[in-house]
Amino acid sequence: MIDAFLIALQTILTGTHLLYLSGGVLLGLAIGIFPGLGGIAGLSLLLPFLFGMEPVSALAMLIGLVAVIPTSDTFTSVLMGIPGSSGSQATVLDGFPMAKKGQAARALSAAFSASLFGGLFGALVLTLFVLIARPVILAFGSAELFMLTLLGLSMVGVLAGNSLIKGLSACGIGLLFGSIGGAPATGEYRMSFDNSYLMDGIPLVVVGLGIFAIPEIIDLLRQNRPIAEASKLGSGWVEGITDLVRNKWLAIRCAIIGCIVGALPGLGGSVVDWIAYGHAVQTSKDKSEFGKGDVRGVIAPESSNNAKEGGGLIPTLLFGIPGSGSMAVFLGGMVLIGLEPGPAMVSTDLDITYTIVWSLAMANVIGAGACLILSKWVAKLTTIPYALMAPFMIMVICFAAFQATRDLGDLMALLGIGLLGILMKRFGWPRPAFLIGFVLAGGMETYLYQAVQFDGWGFLLKPGVIIIGVMTAVSIYFAARHASKSDDTSGSESAESAESAESNEKDNLTQTQAKAQHSIRPQVIFAAAVCLTFAYGLYDSLQQSFLGGVFTAGLSGLMLILSSIVLYKLVTNKFDDPANFDNEIVAGYKGDQSVASLMHYIYWLVGLILGCFVLGYLISISLFFIAFLVLKARTSFIKTASLTMSAVLFLSALSHVMVLDLPRGLLQDLVQLPWPIG
Repeated sequence: MIDAFLIALQTILTGTHLLYLSGGVLLGLAIGIFPGLGGIAGLSLLLPFLFGMEPVSALAMLIGLVAVIPTSDTFTSVLMGIPGSSGSQATVLDGFPMAKKGQAARALSAAFSASLFGGLFGALVLTLFVLIARPVILAFGSAELFMLTLLGLSMVGVLAGNSLIKGLSACGIGLLFGSIGGAPATGEYRMSFDNSYLMDGIPLVVVGLGIFAIPEIIDLLRQNRPIAEASKLGSGWVEGITDLVRNKWLAIRCAIIGCIVGALPGLGGSVVDWIAYGHAVQTSKDKSEFGKGDVRGVIAPESSNNAKEGGGLIPTLLFGIPGSGSMAVFLGGMVLIGLEPGPAMVSTDLDITYTIVWSLAMANVIGAGACLILSKWVAKLTTIPYALMAPFMIMVICFAAFQATRDLGDLMALLGIGLLGILMKRFGWPRPAFLIGFVLAGGMETYLYQAVQFDGWGFLLKPGVIIIGVMTAVSIYFAARHASKSDDTSGSESAESAESAESNEKDNLTQTQAKAQHSIRPQVIFAAAVCLTFAYGLYDSLQQSFLGGVFTAGLSGLMLILSSIVLYKLVTNKFDDPANFDNEIVAGYKGDQSVASLMHYIYWLVGLILGCFVLGYLISISLFFIAFLVLKARTSFIKTASLTMSAVLFLSALSHVMVLDLPRGLLQDLVQLPWPIG
């Protein structure tokens, strides 16, 4: 044991190891800044360069990249409201509102400090548990993993916004969308409409970008202003670190959550940030600022998603079982350089194991330091008029979405999910609840099927299931208590203001009813569409075998009832019910001549996607840049030409490095040119 420690320590302090580790960190920084690419794309890009490398040096690059991506992907999540990867989606909820308040520096500083703490905590846990983790990991079977998905779903209560029933329905939409494609038990295709793209399900990266990034981009474009004011940037760097110290126990708890979830195969980074965020909300006395710019909503997911890398290495190294997509590619890299994951990693190769562990810790220090240094310059992006930034953001989002399966269907799915996200944001159907439902759908059904197959319904009496069930019940209790307190508070406020409002009651009632009547029809149409979606899900499930359709049938039946209640409340004009919400009225967009209509920029996005089908991606994005910069940003001819050329060259270079053929379009397929375009 001592010999392995000393050999590992000697290895990581060599100049060669530090050089390769820093190279992996720099590559991870570059990949993490681009939204939607994440660790899977970054590791896949690195694998071809590992042939012939010395194993420890190759591992240094892999570890450097794995460690820093959960840190660097925070840039776009905080500054632009675009999830950098699936593990940074919860950071958007409070990080982006902080940036819009001019607190981008504070948010980034808190995020990077929490990421550094989480990464070091994960490395420490991996160091201590690498010899005793085997029985712990093996104790989790399908039944326990199924209960963990229920625990994740219990977080919907704190992510449900003002209306719990809308939150549950939104979660149901996510679960149903996550069930599209082959059934885990039988392989039958569900809700695919005989479309080959839908048969494989909708990729998570497309859903994450569509449900969060597209609505935020369009919202900022409509307001036609920078994300934050220049005068409010540049301060808060020390305050962000102080926030972490002030909330150290929250960071520790969330780092523990990250290690546990990261170590469980099949869950990984897609859900850990949501569980940590839900925990932060549930355990906070003052919940009023969550979702509006509470720094605790940044610290919790960032400390957990970095700690999960240390936890994720436990099953990967000890059993060859990847805990996430990025760990699966990392596993392939280990095999590629001649290392065999398994029990040997804690016996004959223990020195290599601890080299990996301590490289992870060192990479977190280097990566967090680099991000803090770069933050002051990257944060200035928030002061640029959004009309100039939007074309670049849309270009990168479409490029990242196309990375999912490299099919034009990715762009159509991005558009469809984006439109859904826009409508959910407008009508108050919580998008985080949708996303956590989508993430957990596949695993939840698979684990349930396996648990019933192996143990029958007696799996509910297993000790691990009971323990996690108690945790879930406690989670639901906190959510219900929070909802009850919110209702009591609003009721007290209403009672106190009743007397003062009596004299203006008629005028206020007339204005409220006028606004509500104006906004009720779009809400009714959307709620009816949700009901029809669940009705179709129920119909489709009845066409499958029992095992292939039982999950979607039960889900659709229950959610059809809940969404019908929402529709009933809207149709019966319950104006004071939390289910009645239209952001166009609440945010004051309706009637404001300075704010563009919601459909205006949707047409721009539809035009770009259709152009990709007809003209090809490069041609379409070039025309989009020119038209948008001239008509919306009102830039000069020279500036428009230079920005467009820079974007096209950058996109071409990136696609060449990643060996990616961009969509060609129908016209390019019909007219075979002597040189490739797009």
